[in-house]
Amino acid sequence: MSIQINAAFDGGNIRLVGIDGDCVDLEIVKDHLSDFYQWFHFRVAGAKGRRLTFRILNAAGAAYAFGWPGYQARWSSDRENWRTTETGYADGVLSFTRAIDSDIVWFAYFAPYSMERHHDLVTRVAGLPGVSHRELGVTLDGQPIDYLSLGEGPRQVWLYARQHPGETMAEWWMEGALEKLTDAGDATAQALRAKATFHIIPNMNPDGSRRGHLRTNAAGVNLNREWHAPTPERSPEVLAVRNRMDETGVDFAMDIHGDEAIPANFLAGYEGIPSWTDAHGARFTEYARRLAAATPEFQLALGYEKSGAGQANLSMSTNQLAERFGAVSMTLEMPFKDHEANADREFAWSPARCKVLAHACLDTLAGFIDEL
Repeated sequence: MSIQINAAFDGGNIRLVGIDGDCVDLEIVKDHLSDFYQWFHFRVAGAKGRRLTFRILNAAGAAYAFGWPGYQARWSSDRENWRTTETGYADGVLSFTRAIDSDIVWFAYFAPYSMERHHDLVTRVAGLPGVSHRELGVTLDGQPIDYLSLGEGPRQVWLYARQHPGETMAEWWMEGALEKLTDAGDATAQALRAKATFHIIPNMNPDGSRRGHLRTNAAGVNLNREWHAPTPERSPEVLAVRNRMDETGVDFAMDIHGDEAIPANFLAGYEGIPSWTDAHGARFTEYARRLAAATPEFQLALGYEKSGAGQANLSMSTNQLAERFGAVSMTLEMPFKDHEANADREFAWSPARCKVLAHACLDTLAGFIDEL
């Protein structure tokens, strides 16, 4: 039986270049109308009993090629459990090897989160007591922009994920957050819902998610560079969400992402916004400090360089919301590699750990909500 490589499914991305014996040469397809690429997700059939080496030949041109060293590809035979496999990066080629012991095996940059799973999540949560659902609009491909709200408190809390569709850990985090917030037996969640109203966008970029993009929507636009001036033609997703934010106000906001290079979970804030004050910034710093104290799945040592005074990019949501609303606003970054301070050699950073971190973020918010 010959080997078959296929990525023609929800969130799939790969191009077969050729097969020579046990070596499979591949290329990642660029995001539509964009030069961004790095996300891959494909299945292999007809290879049971063989040990194959997969080589991604165009890895050097990926958006964040500097993130390949130390990275390990994920594989699964059941699409539930995603383990790491032996991976290397040399001479511009990413290669990983796996002994295949099933009729079908799947490989991905990180554990995928399909649009079908998204619809299952939204439908399940929308049916729970105290939860409301709305479509804020549609994407350029005509997909719904799903919005969930819950809680009755005066603080306005916004959680939104997956502006960059290839950062699937963001929606795994969101699934964990929604599960906790809707758990009738969770006293912390109940206290949060009494003190705050939660506004939740589980997936900001359905089109990029379904198309198998790394970073952009159907127009090839990076949504996290649209928050200063979103338009229906380029970024209807951001326009719909920001319009709703203007209606509700924002006291606390968390934008959920993944980072290709840094082997850690960390927060990025809003240093450098025009209205910056030390008192405003201190609230972000204090939340981060408390989160680090609450869980080994978070740390403060590694992260992005901070913007200088007046240098914040207001096209990015965290900066825009801090400036626009005075919100305690932040970007949570999770790794494609592992949170090395608390490493897992078999699974690395994983969906289960995304959910654990989501719970810790909400537990920390519960002790912080009265200070907003």
